Amino acid sequence: MALPLPPGLTHAEVAFLAEMELVTVVPRQRLESIDLLGGKTPPLRPPHRTDLPLWLALLLKKQRRANILPPAWLHPASLADIIKHETKTDPHAFSPPPPAPARADPSRPGQARRQGEDDSSLLLLSAPFRPSCTADAPAGYLPYHWLEVAESLLAHAGDDVASALGASAGEVRGLLRDLVEVRAAKMRSSTAQLEGFGGGLMSLRGVGAVELAESRGFVLGVVDGVRKIGASAEAVRREEEEERGGEEGESDEEMGI
Repeated sequence: MALPLPPGLTHAEVAFLAEMELVTVVPRQRLESIDLLGGKTPPLRPPHRTDLPLWLALLLKKQRRANILPPAWLHPASLADIIKHETKTDPHAFSPPPPAPARADPSRPGQARRQGEDDSSLLLLSAPFRPSCTADAPAGYLPYHWLEVAESLLAHAGDDVASALGASAGEVRGLLRDLVEVRAAKMRSSTAQLEGFGGGLMSLRGVGAVELAESRGFVLGVVDGVRKIGASAEAVRREEEEERGGEEGESDEEMGI
């Protein structure tokens, strides 16, 4: 008999989905466009930068056909600023996600063209579909798939990360580990807002995909427990009201009212 699957996605499944994030590569060889399900990739012409899906960039890196440029938010200074924001500036909230593009401009990230439409009709994409992991992504903000992309880049392109950021891969891993621990503790403590029947709302703005997947079971358990406690307290309150109503009725009968 197969065991029931846990709710939500696993870490490996979320990491698989994150491989569709766009990253910036510097090609070392010429390569023509490739027909993919999402459309054709841009041709690679050294030394011009190109944005490609993470899975394809890692494949080209493995074949020594391209180098990967890490996003600016992976720089140690950016990670240190985010940790400072998480612990000191605003210890009760998660760091905000990357800002959305201000206007529909094809030269800016976060734009996509519907099939069969011209430049006058552009679709403004929202996270996690904005290219927030490319070299042009702003520093100081964590995108939706920040942890999965960082783990993949450090595991398969650690030399590119070290050379581009001017820091060792170990230093970046240490800062990421500290950031994961800080945000995990904040996720656990934020469930205190759910205390009491009909308690406060829990803000998940800025939480990443892996963090949501790993905390789903814990948060759902807390919510279910709070719901049961609230239902029990409501049942006790109704019983007390019925008992008081019955005692008042008996007192009225004794007084002849």
